Amino acid sequence: MTILVLVILAGYVLIELSSNGDGEDWTSRAWLVLGLTALVVHLMLVSLPRVRLEREHAELADRHTGQSTALERSLGEMRYGDLVGCLESTEGLPRSMNEAVEAAARAISALVQQIQSSSVEVAASANTVHRTSAELVEGASQQAAAVVEITATTAELARTAGQIAINATGQADFVALAQEAGNHGALALESAVHGVGELRNGIEAIADRADILGKRSREIYRVLDLITEIAQETHILSLNAAIEASAAGVHGDRFGVVAEEVRRLAERSRESVDSVRSLLDDFSGSIRSVVVATEEGSKSAEQVLEQSRSTQDAIEQLRSALADTAGAAREISLATDEQRTASDQVVLTLREISELIQLTADSFQQFTSSAERLSNLALSIQLLTQSFRIDSVHSLKHQVLGWSDRLRDSTADLEVVEGVLAEVVRNFPYIEFAYLVDTSGTMVAFELNREVVEGHRAKGSVTVGQAFADRPWFQAVSRNQRPAVTPPYVSLLTDDRCFTIAAAVRSRTGEMIGTLGVDVNVHSWTTI
Repeated sequence: MTILVLVILAGYVLIELSSNGDGEDWTSRAWLVLGLTALVVHLMLVSLPRVRLEREHAELADRHTGQSTALERSLGEMRYGDLVGCLESTEGLPRSMNEAVEAAARAISALVQQIQSSSVEVAASANTVHRTSAELVEGASQQAAAVVEITATTAELARTAGQIAINATGQADFVALAQEAGNHGALALESAVHGVGELRNGIEAIADRADILGKRSREIYRVLDLITEIAQETHILSLNAAIEASAAGVHGDRFGVVAEEVRRLAERSRESVDSVRSLLDDFSGSIRSVVVATEEGSKSAEQVLEQSRSTQDAIEQLRSALADTAGAAREISLATDEQRTASDQVVLTLREISELIQLTADSFQQFTSSAERLSNLALSIQLLTQSFRIDSVHSLKHQVLGWSDRLRDSTADLEVVEGVLAEVVRNFPYIEFAYLVDTSGTMVAFELNREVVEGHRAKGSVTVGQAFADRPWFQAVSRNQRPAVTPPYVSLLTDDRCFTIAAAVRSRTGEMIGTLGVDVNVHSWTTI
């Protein structure tokens, strides 16, 4: 527009100069009219629409700036994983963009929840595999110990079998010697039986001869009886002759002497008979003793003969038994040799089985290690998903921010703070420790999960007034003014690992007045 005014003024000046001052000329007036008309047309067609467009552009620029700011704020919340805050920051965005952000947030939230569920399932499967592989490792160890014991027993059995084979061989040799001695004994016993038989025959012959002597003694008794009778009669005759001689007087003296001699002879005969009878009685007694002795000797010889025959039969049975024993000993020796060979093979097989069991146990141990790594991976995935804040009871950031909102403007009221902390620990058993620190990192209040903490040996203690400014969770919340999730670390109260979720506690004006933190035990994170 400025250029148009300058052109009109320049044309007017040129017209005036060309007229040489001869007064008003219609040319200059026409040029002015034309210029004013062009100026009006320019104002109507260019300047006014341009002003309107500039005003609309400014309005659009302001609206775009507001939408860009809202979108940047929403994407900033999404950048830090706050999928709830990003939806709260979409006010002022066009409906289509708002719907797009909400759809993206819902999709990411669904994906996060799905990943959380998958990590819990993976952890449960890993725990199952870990328990199963641990049981298998224990079973394999027991089997290996049993195989080692069986191997030792089998080796001892092989050694025993070898010793039995040696003993059986020695026994067979000894039985062979005993069998040879039995053969000699059988021959000797046979000779003894023969001698006992001859002895019995001799005793029987003696008994027969004693019987004959008995008969002869009885005949001698009859002769003695006859001699005794004759002597008696001779004595009577001598008495009668003496009587007759005494009756004859002198003529009978010589006959009396003869009669006396005959009497004395008869008397001596009777005495001799008595002496012979006494001797014969002794002889008869001796014969009877011999007969009794021969009978007893015959019986003893018969018993000895029977015993010798029984002994001979026993020796024959012993020889047969020794032969059988020798054969059995040889068979035992062969069997124990085979058993020793089989036992050696069993020992080799058992050693191979032991090596296989050891390899299996090592494989199961690898399964256990893999299950532990898988469980740690699942925990890492869970911590990754917990870095997002989603509208879900499984989102720890969302839960902690909800609890921190309940403490807004109440951090000075310890009764309220302790009540909230006690409720948190009571309703969420996977939390082992809930606490509130002020802006300097000093402990204000805390609550322990007794069921978790009391079952472990305490490594440290926590007291009100204790400083926690050097803790990573406190430094992260103070630095970023956003909720923080820490990697797993060893708990201050137990030997177990845990991780911390912390969030700022703000006043009604948005000023940070403290930090709320909860420690989650890694053994119970799957119950989140």
